[in-house]
Amino acid sequence: MKIGFDNEKYLTTQSQHIRDRIAQFGGKLYLEFGGKLYDDYHASRVLPGFRPDSKLQMLMQLKDEAEIVVVINADDIEKNKVRGDLGITYDLDVLRLIDVFRSRGLYVGSVVLTRFAGQPAAMKFRQKLEDAGIRVYRHYSIPNYPADVDLIVSDDGYGRNEYVETERKLIVITAPGPGSGKMAVCLSQLYHEHKRGIEAGYAKFETFPIWNLPLKHPVNVAYEAATADLNDVNMIDPFHLEAYGETTVNYNRDIEIFPVLNTMFETILGTSPYKSPTDMGVNMAGYCIIDDEATCAAANQEIIRRYYTALCNTTKGNASADEAYKIGLLMKQSRISADDRAVIAPAMAREEETGAPAAAIELPDGRIITGKTSDLLGACAAMLLNALKALCEIPQKVDLIDPAVIEPIQKLKVESFGSMNPRLHTDEVLIALSISAVTNPTARLAMQQLGQLSGCEAHATVILSGTDTETLKKLGVLLTTEPKYESKKLYNK
Repeated sequence: MKIGFDNEKYLTTQSQHIRDRIAQFGGKLYLEFGGKLYDDYHASRVLPGFRPDSKLQMLMQLKDEAEIVVVINADDIEKNKVRGDLGITYDLDVLRLIDVFRSRGLYVGSVVLTRFAGQPAAMKFRQKLEDAGIRVYRHYSIPNYPADVDLIVSDDGYGRNEYVETERKLIVITAPGPGSGKMAVCLSQLYHEHKRGIEAGYAKFETFPIWNLPLKHPVNVAYEAATADLNDVNMIDPFHLEAYGETTVNYNRDIEIFPVLNTMFETILGTSPYKSPTDMGVNMAGYCIIDDEATCAAANQEIIRRYYTALCNTTKGNASADEAYKIGLLMKQSRISADDRAVIAPAMAREEETGAPAAAIELPDGRIITGKTSDLLGACAAMLLNALKALCEIPQKVDLIDPAVIEPIQKLKVESFGSMNPRLHTDEVLIALSISAVTNPTARLAMQQLGQLSGCEAHATVILSGTDTETLKKLGVLLTTEPKYESKKLYNK
């Protein structure tokens, strides 16, 4: 629970560094945002003190100069590609992001459809955006991209793309997920701006890996664990080492593409402004770590969480075993194991003791509270109530919810909704608790403690229902589960 990152320093330092980069290029900068511009929960987990909307808050300090362009791959629209953390398709996430940006007073200039080839779903989405008054531009696939630089940097390459009309100094290029074509949009715009005699530059804002932390620093290892499915690998930037004699960290894809990218800069601008992939970046997060020990501890927990997530995804059939194997190797290299996650052993001991699924949560003061499966409650629902009691110093024997309130809910689930499981899930128990709080001061006191659960580590001994998982996520609980189902049924929801 210790803070390891100075968020206020980050907002000030990062925004000023971007202003300096804008000035370097004569007053206009295309800034490619890697990762999530909004709700960056990975960063908030591995850099305790970093707020999920920090990058958005940083842009707020530049909002009079900034214009946002959202990029989406037309093939992703056609395939209904889903954003895994939110469970919504990429096209819907574009609409969500536009609403979020506008609600913060940021200017969204347009949307770019990349790899456009007349896909029916992309055409429909384009019409929907234009009907809402949003400008939409089409960019096309270029044969042999990115190898054939002569074709790419020509009227038959970038020249075929529609020129995105922009109005501000800072053009932020963002997307709902990877593979959207953000860098290609930036370079295409540089080509068109240069043809029009407009000075403009390019930079990249990629939070991870953090370039001025050691290669094997837990924060950088946690990034590798988070991208194990993409086969991203952190590497020493050889171009930066050769140019400056300084060791910095980047990742394989940017290092591999840099020679081609450098040639594109030279072809478009006459000379390249950068000597290395690290040069292109503007990330100042490494300078804002104020407690390295706390940050390392948080990052190690993230690596273990990613490992358990990969194991569960393998069990569910959503991933290959290679992902978990790769993260397992990272854990061995980092000399960490499941034993370093304090909530796992108590949860497993509780399951062994009761012969049924159990769960455990670590409170902000370090106490570990468990929950067991009963006739009335699932293990996580019980854990949640027990945790709230502990935070209020309410004796465990005191019922926060009268069993007489729970029984009608169970009857409704089984008799009216046809559920085979009468036990209350976490969302249902919270609704019951909130109802009890109207007349029960003890329940009201417990409800007031919910905010203290954010950031708490928890572990369940079985894969949970989607409802339980989502509820704990909304509460900010950092959950892992064993890679096994409660029953041997073929259909588990």
